[in-house]
Amino acid sequence: MNKNVYTIGFTLFITTMVIFFAMYFFGMNTDYFDNTMLLNSFMMPTVYLAGAYYSVHLIRKTGVRMGFAEIFGRAFKPMFVGGFLSIMTMFLFLNFVDPAAKDLLNFQYLERQKTEMDNEYNTTKPILKTDEQKAELEKEYAQNKLRISPEMTKDKDLFSFRQFSYYFAAILIFYVILSTFFASFFRSRTEL
Repeated sequence: MNKNVYTIGFTLFITTMVIFFAMYFFGMNTDYFDNTMLLNSFMMPTVYLAGAYYSVHLIRKTGVRMGFAEIFGRAFKPMFVGGFLSIMTMFLFLNFVDPAAKDLLNFQYLERQKTEMDNEYNTTKPILKTDEQKAELEKEYAQNKLRISPEMTKDKDLFSFRQFSYYFAAILIFYVILSTFFASFFRSRTEL
């Protein structure tokens, strides 16, 4: 039973890497950062949801009655294995194999931040009525502009080991929530 959990986790890892390298080889363009964010926001949760469901479904179809903890483990372990291996592989690839891709992602992230900041400034400025509000907006805009200036962001690395640790911690929260959902839902149907 446990072997299947780790096999499913390894399958999730392989699937993630196929998607990662497909985006790397075919999608590295001026929208590379935005496209990777869309994949990470919509496609990857679906892939991991399917992996967790399949892991739980495999044991449920045998007719074994399982409690909350067993189902939680069946859902969480494959996602953890697949996610951990994927994050480590991406970290190693972006930092040691192709640092230029990491630099491109860093650059596009900062450019996106600048664009969003400018858009927010330009849409907010015309609707402000008082001089105090306008002065406050100008002050915040100047501070934000300084915060993302080339001098301040010169050594900023969004793909350092520390940042990847933060990303993985956020992903783990998703895995725990999803596993809790599976355990709550399937437990009520399998336990009397």
